[in-house]
Amino acid sequence: MNIGVIGAGVMGIGVAQSAAQAGHTVILIDISADILDKAKKELQKNIRFSAFYNRDKQMEPVDEVMKRITFTTEYELLADADFLIENVPEVWEIKKEVYLKADPICPPHCIFLVNTSCISITKVAALTNRTDKVFGVHFMNPVPLKPTVEAIRGFHTSEETIQQSQEFLASMGKECIIVNDMPGFVSNRLSHLLMNEAAFVVQDQVAEPKDVDDIFKKCFNHKMGPLETADLIGLDTVVQSLDILYESYQDPKFRVCPLLRKMVDAGLLGRKSGRGFYTYDEFDL
Repeated sequence: MNIGVIGAGVMGIGVAQSAAQAGHTVILIDISADILDKAKKELQKNIRFSAFYNRDKQMEPVDEVMKRITFTTEYELLADADFLIENVPEVWEIKKEVYLKADPICPPHCIFLVNTSCISITKVAALTNRTDKVFGVHFMNPVPLKPTVEAIRGFHTSEETIQQSQEFLASMGKECIIVNDMPGFVSNRLSHLLMNEAAFVVQDQVAEPKDVDDIFKKCFNHKMGPLETADLIGLDTVVQSLDILYESYQDPKFRVCPLLRKMVDAGLLGRKSGRGFYTYDEFDL
């Protein structure tokens, strides 16, 4: 199948890798050649590393996988897309522009998979002329290593769209847990409350970040603590998602911790910037 992937950041790179390694043809789109060049280098590195995590499988050579990926800034190449997977930041105006641009170009049968952690799928679908073919798929990071996605049924999403999307995602080794459409869905509606409150705990000098995370890892057997998770996601993305949740529900429980916003303003975004609640060297990034 022909898969359009919009957004060549961390999530878009992971989605493109998973689709290409599953044998699909991928059109990876972003706004500049510099971003795409960086994405190409990152993809080559990640595909090489994937062999270490899949030693029980025979992996294709890097060059063979990369041949299936076209890097471009041109939306016109989506004219033959069977699925479009959007991975741009959690900013409504950016997402809106993507769908208004892509909808007239993509063929009528093309299904739009919205990779969002908080924004309503029904709201996104309303931008298009294919409301029944819009389905939420919240991929988890790192995409190639996560076997499950949170899938979101919009108000108009058809059963046919859900079935076709499940089959496509299964081809990438992904199981769907399907939920209904409300901002934040399940995962972020719950997890962002935890990350935000963990930041408040640090701000109030109750505990250091490592102690907060160690309590969750050592007492509750979580693989990562809430602040490590926030650093992995990106503190800017966490703040954007909390702002969406606050706006959507008008509930003060989603008010962003001032420390989180201050860290974002200072450029301390987590792993992707080298420093968040923790400091990372280049090897960790």
